[in-house]
Order: sequence, then structure tokens, then C-alpha cells
Amino acid sequence: MQLAFLATLRETLEGFVTVEARLAATAVLLAAAGVTALLLTPRAVRALHRLVRDRVLGSERVPVEVTEFDWHLPVTGIVRTLQFAVVLATGLAALILWGYVNVALAAVTTMAAALPTLGRTVTSVALVAGALIAIDVLETRLDDYAAESDAINQHQKGIVFRVLQLTVLVAAIVGGLTVWGVNLGGLLVGAGFLGIVVGTAARSTIGSLIAGFVLMFSRPFELGDWVEIDGEEGIVADITVINTRIRTAGGEVVVIPNDRVANATVSNRTRLGQLRLSVDVGVDYEADLETAESVVADALAAVSHVENNPPPQVVPKSFGDSAVVLECRYWIDTPSAPKRALATAAVVREVKAALDEAGVKIPYPQRELSGRAETGGFRVADGEEIGSAAVASPNPSGGD
Repeated sequence: MQLAFLATLRETLEGFVTVEARLAATAVLLAAAGVTALLLTPRAVRALHRLVRDRVLGSERVPVEVTEFDWHLPVTGIVRTLQFAVVLATGLAALILWGYVNVALAAVTTMAAALPTLGRTVTSVALVAGALIAIDVLETRLDDYAAESDAINQHQKGIVFRVLQLTVLVAAIVGGLTVWGVNLGGLLVGAGFLGIVVGTAARSTIGSLIAGFVLMFSRPFELGDWVEIDGEEGIVADITVINTRIRTAGGEVVVIPNDRVANATVSNRTRLGQLRLSVDVGVDYEADLETAESVVADALAAVSHVENNPPPQVVPKSFGDSAVVLECRYWIDTPSAPKRALATAAVVREVKAALDEAGVKIPYPQRELSGRAETGGFRVADGEEIGSAAVASPNPSGGD
């Protein structure tokens, strides 16, 4: 086809035998090339671009907004490519016009041989551009979905986007290798052996990676939650596919592998928005329990950190060695470690002050020692016989 085209062009241009005719023909070629490259080509491409944008991409059936992308670079690239083709064709015609047919034929042959490589290059560039556009679209759509839905949080959105991004890039790479004729079978076999080696050498890392995806879907906690994981307590500071980081009340950052998190008991103290706490206080056996319970309940209700709904409770818990133990149960909202400490300190102060004001004794730890009657009981140094003796500890305590 190209040889027939050159032969026809040669027969047409061989009619220009004089230098003046060739100069005139060359001037006409250059003028036509200039008009075509500088005027007609940009206008035609921009008109086609507007037609595609308004009639095709502007349709309601297309899910992607055209305004989200910058179309100036593709349009400019197409214009420059067509202008280069016009200049190249004009140069070939000028060579034939001036009698350099063999040079033009060699140039066309070289370009024909380079066309497959050029086509593969253009296809590869198109695949890369398509992958970048697809990643941008996926990120935008995922951000919109995460903002409007409670079914996915920021951690899940990040992981889902990375997985989709990796999938698109792998698909683009596979497509590019296929275009260039690379044998994917050998690559897949090599990748399989490499996967076995890597899986054997990095079992714990892969286990943490899989556990990270499990945590992403199970959602036992989110960023900012106050949790206890395998004995470690703190605020969730970061969640990756490999590990989870929590910030303790002491300012430390504890890194826990996700496989350990998946197999541990996780206590989420902020998920429900409220947390019940308890403080034990011992009252004397001779005190009236109903009066003591009422005094403690009123003291709990007066603490600002304690919620009224659910109301605080005072429950007799057990018989201690030296006191009847009352359990003070109360709730706090928006739980956190500092708020728990503040609420507990306030409850202890208010309960102690209320019991002192009501005259209810919080006894010291005591032990009562007694001897059997048949053994004569206890004898003191002056020889006085006693049946029993009470020994009090010098150290006070609010419990048993």
C-alpha cells in the first residue's frame, strides 16, 4: 500500500521538471501544510472534543463527571501528533518533488518498521493514563461513599482504596506486558515459587496482614477508641494492615501485631458512649445499713462527673473482716482514662465527706482473737484472765 502511494505521488510530482515549478510546488506544499497544521487541525480536534464531551460524556448514563478531569493535555497531545504527521507528510512530498525518491522510500520503510513499536508504546502510555484516571475515580467515589455511609470508616476506606489501587496497577502492568509480548506463564510460575518462599519466611507478617483485613471487616474498634487489648490499655492511635498502635495514659505508644489483636480479648470502653465504674467502701457493723446506703447514694448523685441516667446504685456487696462492704456503682459518659480517674477521685472524696458528716464510721481493719473456755482463755502479764482480746491495726483503711 505504501509503495503504491509513493508510486502515485511520484508520478504526480515528476511533472514538475523545472526548478521554478518545483519551487512553486514546494511553496504551495508549505502553505497548505501551515494552514492544515496551524488552523484546520486544532479547530477540528477541539470541535471533535466538544462533540464527545457534550454528546457522549455529558450523557446521564455516564457515571463520571467530565469536569473532574483535565482534558487539555489529551487534546493538546492529539493536536501536536497530527501536526507532526502533517509536517512529516509534507517533508516526504518535498523529497519526492525534488527527486529524492529513494530517500523518501527509505524513510517510509523505516517508519513502517517502527509503527508496531510506536503502537505498543502508545498503548502502554494509554494503559498507564487509564490506570491513573481509574484510581482517581475510585478514590473520589470511595470518599463520597464513606462520607455518606456509616458502613465504612476511615480505616476501612484507606485499606479498600489501597487494595483497589493495587488491583488497577496490576491489571495495567499485566496489560502492558501482554502488549509487548511478554510470556506471562513463566512470570506466573516464578511468582508462585516466590510466593511460597516469601510465605514461608514471613509467616508472622502475612498472618498479621490477613488479621488486618479481618479486623477491617469485623470493626472491633476505631481510631480514637479507648480499648484494652491483651492487657494493654489506651487510645487507638493508628491501625494498619500489619499492626495496631495504642497510646497509653502514661504517654507511651504500644505497637501490637494484628495477629495478636485478632486472638486477644478486646474491651472497647467507648463504643456505647457510657461506662460503669464502681468503688467499694466499708461501713461499721454497728451502722444502720439503710442509712449508710442512703447517705452514699446522695453523695454519688452530687458528683458532677456521675450520670443521672442510668442512676447510681449502692449495693451491699459482702461481709468484710471489719466492715460491711458497700459497692458504689455509677456511670460516666464519653469515657476516657482521665475522666475515669477524675470521677473516681471525686466519688471517693464525696462519699468520705458524706459518711463523716452523717456519723457513719468507716472502721480500721480489725482482728478479734479469742481463746477456748476450757483452756482458761488468755492471760495477761499481771495475771488477769480474759476471754478474748481485740487488736486494732494502727493503719486506717477504707475497706476490709
